[in-house]
Amino acid sequence: MKKHKITFWVTTTIIFLFEGVMPALTSHTEMARAAISHLGYPAYFGPMLMIFKVSGTIALIIPAIPRRVKEWAYAGLAFDFIAASVSNSVVDGFGFNTFFPLIFLGILILSYISLEKIDRYSPSSSLQATV
Repeated sequence: MKKHKITFWVTTTIIFLFEGVMPALTSHTEMARAAISHLGYPAYFGPMLMIFKVSGTIALIIPAIPRRVKEWAYAGLAFDFIAASVSNSVVDGFGFNTFFPLIFLGILILSYISLEKIDRYSPSSSLQATV
């Protein structure tokens, strides 16, 4: 059980920092706007994506958030990583930027699996509120 909780908190913290904190601090920069433009997305897409990323990661990191909301956040972040990989491969071809989001998709999957194991083995002391 302790191993699953450690895995959950380490992987979820990585996702929170990469997808929540970093976009909140950098989405307004010229480099971020240029990256969104380079991929062919409209200017409004960057701030909208940042709001979704930050709110999704907050849903994952706060234990009192209901399980159903966490599952939607996991799904949304998974779509984000897959779409980022596809967008980069279509625009720039296969390279590091194609596979980098998939690394974080793997970390996200580990977070989800560890949350499932925590709930399965100890539902009375789960990390989130029940609905």
